[in-house]
Amino acid sequence: MADLLGVILAGGLSRRMEGPEKSLLELNGKTLVCHVADHLTQQTDKVILNANGDASRFAELGLEVQKDTVDGFMGPLAGVLAGMRWAEENTKATHIITAAADTPFFPDTYVAEMLINAIRETAEIALASSNGRRHPVFGLWPIKLADELESFLVDENNRKVMLFVERYPNCQVGFENLKNDVDPFFNVNTPDDMVKAQDIMLGLE
Repeated sequence: MADLLGVILAGGLSRRMEGPEKSLLELNGKTLVCHVADHLTQQTDKVILNANGDASRFAELGLEVQKDTVDGFMGPLAGVLAGMRWAEENTKATHIITAAADTPFFPDTYVAEMLINAIRETAEIALASSNGRRHPVFGLWPIKLADELESFLVDENNRKVMLFVERYPNCQVGFENLKNDVDPFFNVNTPDDMVKAQDIMLGLE
């Protein structure tokens, strides 16, 4: 399980942000997605971005951009599948590990803890959790499931993450809150969340 590709999921439509694409909003001088890329790049050898539309808007990251490989904006699982397909064609990775583009505070131990717990629990899929809540966009996924995931999305027309996950041996990996009791998987969905993120950033410095 050492061969691993990091995949940032930025395929969302930002409906609750009232206009701007949330992953490109600036927090402490860097875009949200740049914060995520910095965290994930420190923990994996290779990182790509899953996003739809004009890839040039993410040029500052210097990352490969892979759009969804299935039509219809099928949600996070479509991004997982896109990451798997890119890994199949471009790497020798056995797994991908995903992170949301709007979650700038996830822990530096994320990848290591996910790998350790997946091995310990003999789980095929591992999902992060905090404060008793699962975070399906933060997951460790075996690339060998790509065909089955595509069938789930296309043939079954199903996008429910947990319905797919529960077909396979899986585990939850719990993470403790950060300094000042900040949820490590706090994500920015609304303008109010962006204000809160700015306060969190100040408190973590």
